[in-house]
Amino acid sequence: MKFSRRILEIKPSTTLAITAMVNSMRAQGIDVLDFGSGEPDFDTPQFIKDAALDAMNEGKTKYTPSGGIPQLKKAIISKFKRDNNLDYNIDEVTANCGGKHSFYNLMQVLFDEGDEVIVPAPYWVSYPYMISLAGAKPVILPTTEATGFKITPEMLANAINPNTRAVIINSPSNPTGAAYTEKELLDLAEIFKKHDILIFSDDIYEKILYDNFKHRNIAELVPKLKSKTIIVNAVSKPYAMTGWRIGYIAGDKEIIKHVETLQSQSISNPTSISQYAAIAALTGDQTALDNMLAAFAKRREIIVNGLNEIEGFSCTKPDGAFYAFPRIKDVYSLPGWKNIEQEYNDESNSIKLSSYLLKEAMKYTT
Repeated sequence: MKFSRRILEIKPSTTLAITAMVNSMRAQGIDVLDFGSGEPDFDTPQFIKDAALDAMNEGKTKYTPSGGIPQLKKAIISKFKRDNNLDYNIDEVTANCGGKHSFYNLMQVLFDEGDEVIVPAPYWVSYPYMISLAGAKPVILPTTEATGFKITPEMLANAINPNTRAVIINSPSNPTGAAYTEKELLDLAEIFKKHDILIFSDDIYEKILYDNFKHRNIAELVPKLKSKTIIVNAVSKPYAMTGWRIGYIAGDKEIIKHVETLQSQSISNPTSISQYAAIAALTGDQTALDNMLAAFAKRREIIVNGLNEIEGFSCTKPDGAFYAFPRIKDVYSLPGWKNIEQEYNDESNSIKLSSYLLKEAMKYTT
């Protein structure tokens, strides 16, 4: 069987490897807590589910416009005004099948062979593959603990070249939880002003922040750059709606038009029922998130403190999201690492360690 070059160059999501191991253990009756997937373990708030039920009962189960129903677009516009002090017209927003689909659509309509997109590392695992699927080149820009896992103006300026079309700013970040301060974004904006490149602002974790950290994005802070900024968000994380698959984009109306053209030829439209649920989420009682955020804050303390007590581990405290990003480099010098390395020699070091820990944990469940 002959397959396309595109699909042969793409690997499954790294998290799926660990998830597969977890599912295998669960099938054996072993109780495992899965920390692999970026998904709240809370249920979708009842008022959002009720909105979906009402939509079904009212027969709102047909095709919709490719970019979502007008009511959803208006809810998205209201959200941006309320939370980000940003004004958009109805032709400057669109709804998609989740934040991942939003990004995939943007890559497809904006990039060609030879284009480059700067991706700060550590990064969400799907960014580079979605860029590559569009024929463009992901340019990985490594960050460190010393920079708070964030890029600096100097790093950005040095990475930009004539082929650079866009830069991704994910704040708070998956997987580090690092978030950019207002000053840091303003400093980066000075570099963006000098170049004709797009800014992808991945704000999907904007509502999951700790210690009174305030989310900002460049479009809000620097109106001059709003036309160059494309904001991607979704109801998935803040409202525990990962399975409902509703993401959305705000940006230049020509970009939005092309995204909706692509959708019309691919998925037709986001699920009608989910759209009505998303309207309820975006316009309903926002305090419904408070209990979830309080739980995440407590878990952050437990996980980060616990990781820092393990020999060979160290972990900075994240500003937001619900991830911990421990440094495991010192584990490689501990006795026994060579044996782990040999046993799982075909995997990355993080997968080797995860696989080993899961295997060891099984010994204590029997």
